[in-house]
Amino acid sequence: MGNNSKTAPVAYFSMEFAIDPRMPTYSGGLGILAGDTIRTFADLGIPALGVTLLHRKGYFRQRLDAHGNQSESDAQWAPQEFLELLAPRVMVPVAGRQVQVQAWRAMVCGESGYKVPVYFLDTALPENSQWEQTFTDHLYGGDNYYRLCQQVVLGLGGLAMLRALGYQNVQAYHMNEGHSALLVLALVEEGAWGRGLHTVTGADIEAVRQRCVFTTHTPLPAGHDRFHLDTVRQILGKERADFLLSVNCCPEGHLNMTHLALNFSRYVNGVSMRHEEISRTMFTNHQVNSITNGVHALTWTAEPFCALFDQHIPEWRRDKQYLRYAIKIPSEEIWEAHREAKKTLLKEIKQRTGVSLDQGKMLIGFARRATHYKRTDFLFQDIKRLKRIARKAGPIQIVCGGKAHPKDEGGKDLIRRIVRAAAELQGDVPVLYLEEYDMSLAKYLCSGVDLWLNTPQKPYEASGTSGMKAALNGVPSLSILDGWWIEGHIEGVTGWSIGDGWQAEPDAETELSSLYQKLERVIVPMYYKRRRDFVNIMRSAIAFNGSYFNSQRMVTQYVQNAYLRAGIR
Repeated sequence: MGNNSKTAPVAYFSMEFAIDPRMPTYSGGLGILAGDTIRTFADLGIPALGVTLLHRKGYFRQRLDAHGNQSESDAQWAPQEFLELLAPRVMVPVAGRQVQVQAWRAMVCGESGYKVPVYFLDTALPENSQWEQTFTDHLYGGDNYYRLCQQVVLGLGGLAMLRALGYQNVQAYHMNEGHSALLVLALVEEGAWGRGLHTVTGADIEAVRQRCVFTTHTPLPAGHDRFHLDTVRQILGKERADFLLSVNCCPEGHLNMTHLALNFSRYVNGVSMRHEEISRTMFTNHQVNSITNGVHALTWTAEPFCALFDQHIPEWRRDKQYLRYAIKIPSEEIWEAHREAKKTLLKEIKQRTGVSLDQGKMLIGFARRATHYKRTDFLFQDIKRLKRIARKAGPIQIVCGGKAHPKDEGGKDLIRRIVRAAAELQGDVPVLYLEEYDMSLAKYLCSGVDLWLNTPQKPYEASGTSGMKAALNGVPSLSILDGWWIEGHIEGVTGWSIGDGWQAEPDAETELSSLYQKLERVIVPMYYKRRRDFVNIMRSAIAFNGSYFNSQRMVTQYVQNAYLRAGIR
């Protein structure tokens, strides 16, 4: 492991990775995207690697009581059951002490057998203090001091570990969100080895910029990590804090991790066309491009549809653009595959909750992180209207899921509101809120419901990927025109919009009226009375959205637009 001949053109740093459903090393969309990206590197045979933290206690396990009150517990797991412990250890400076870091490795295997490693950094070593051993315990846990310590381990420790493992020839460092931005500080220090940060020149900084790529994921100011300079000095020391201040990364007396990544990256992108526009207004001194997210088709396509595609378009496993040819699959076969996927979902729901939903009744799915701007409870604003839709247009069933961050009291209240709404709708519209929404449950839901609902507040949906997973399985979306849906929506072809246009100002009252009207007058009646038309939309969702909004197209764009320009050939 210690030779210096290893080459990995792309080193992908992310605070979370969804590699295996049994490994709680992710919280949601960011980790799912990172996992899908690594799987696609492996599929395409791209020499790459991933770097993250181990998260020995995961994000959290969610439990909901009868009133929808969320409680949390540690997500205990055994790394040795999934990962290989590697020999090298490195030292990382944190708050005046040298913290020891070890690494575990997962090998992610692609369709052709090519393998890409992901390295999980771990400080739970007896040589470290009890406090230092917790740095790699909780994903997004603790206070700002704890989280900056974690980001030191990820950024500075990540680069040190790569060098200890023999990776000397990394040509592009990809930072997936700002959590890993201290990586650039490590690269600057490496370039100025023995000279001190006070000697760093513009040429030194440019040399780092030419090797760094940064993807920003949120248009919300609160989503960008900021740390008070006093905290930065305590944890990183005066020399490093003074350097970060000198390179304009500390507006208003706070180290802004997004600004650090922006200032030291030669290629910066948002994750949808709309997100590029929003990011350019937020970061006016930077060139921001866009590469719309995609999902790993082989991971998120349910078995009945995999079999269907294998029969009609076997090339899809190698080249996802062939999913365009789903348009030729007979509609009755699309419907039968969907029935099988729905049956599997209903069986899983029965096993988890004891509740039996009706295979023949329309099932609407909604599952996102429970937080204010995602408006988890939007569908339930008018209980009487929902009852009327079920009575006049046709019976509906609703299944929801999603975790609220332990400190997000507003998000927790959204869950309680849905549970209260479910009680009011009892006897008219069955509503279930499934606890512990994770990678496994997401695959069941996205493939098994009849309609995927998404109701974020514009313009805060940077991209979203749940509707892309649904589309691969022939599930059309009913969604606010924001994020990826601006690009994926063709009214009455791939699904339906909530509201009339993505450039219009957000108007909750208008959007709610549109949501109810389309359910009552268009979607539910079509599902029951014009089934062939509904299935045609299902098929188009696969052909138009599944063939494009996948991670093979996404990674190919990264290679062509970001990595190649960093010198990879």
